[in-house]
Amino acid sequence: IQSRSAVIDNANLKPETTVDYELGFQQVLSKTSSLKISAFYREQRNNVQLVNVFEAYPATYRTFGNRDFGTVKGVTVSYDMRRTGNIRMTAAYTLQFADGTGSDATSASGLVNAGLPNLRAIFPYSFDQRHAFAITLDYRYGEGADYNGPVIGGVNILENTGLNVISNIYSGNPYSSQTQITDDAIGTLTSGLNGTLNGSRLPWANRLDIQLDRTFNVKFGKEDKKKTTFLNVYVRVTNLFNRFNVLSVYRATGNWDDDGYLAAAANQTSIQNQLDEQAFRDYYTMKIQNPFNISSPRTIRLGVKFDF
Repeated sequence: IQSRSAVIDNANLKPETTVDYELGFQQVLSKTSSLKISAFYREQRNNVQLVNVFEAYPATYRTFGNRDFGTVKGVTVSYDMRRTGNIRMTAAYTLQFADGTGSDATSASGLVNAGLPNLRAIFPYSFDQRHAFAITLDYRYGEGADYNGPVIGGVNILENTGLNVISNIYSGNPYSSQTQITDDAIGTLTSGLNGTLNGSRLPWANRLDIQLDRTFNVKFGKEDKKKTTFLNVYVRVTNLFNRFNVLSVYRATGNWDDDGYLAAAANQTSIQNQLDEQAFRDYYTMKIQNPFNISSPRTIRLGVKFDF
């Protein structure tokens, strides 16, 4: 006997289809730099989504169907400067609008579980990122005749040494705010939609990574058959300014570390009836303070890379 809550496999699914269009224009600004503007449009069809099959025999059941569709459109403006002296730089800005009827194959599970019709409406995708800036800067000294850095005692102290800086700034992804306080650590309460699907946004985020490295030429073998290998020593610092970026939040409060359950008036009696109220509050707090809801802190790595 098949459970009514089970999902029946559908062997008649069609392949999902994606059609991409892109139109670009590139203008040379100087001998080593250019500006590129490109507009893109992506159309997605036959995306798989969970559906209810009503009035089926012998009972209504759930399965997957090719019901969802959506579009991703936007424009990218990028500046590219090839190595000019000691500097190499790229910078890009992307404006994007990603909308569709479902972000994944189970995004309609709330409607399906409630027994509602298979409604389809256009909402922002969960991966919709409206604004994104990406900047890469590399400042590097050459060797031999190409070296133009400081010299002490006849020694090129910064030969084959460089600093690489990568900066990413982007607006937050959408999420669906909810009306009810739910116990996300336990999962026994129902939520409810506040506003529209994916109608709220995470805050902006930014991150700066740097790497300082130096390459040493190592020669070995006989004098007439010497081979050159390259030993690269680097120090890499990710999230240099230790930015506290929010990656995910609890839908009822909009906070990364508080789902609102412990402070809600309706839950105080249940909390006080626990074997140890304070212990329950402490363990619940530890559970909901999910470190994956925020970005990684500053990390410093020292490494060696050997190329031959």
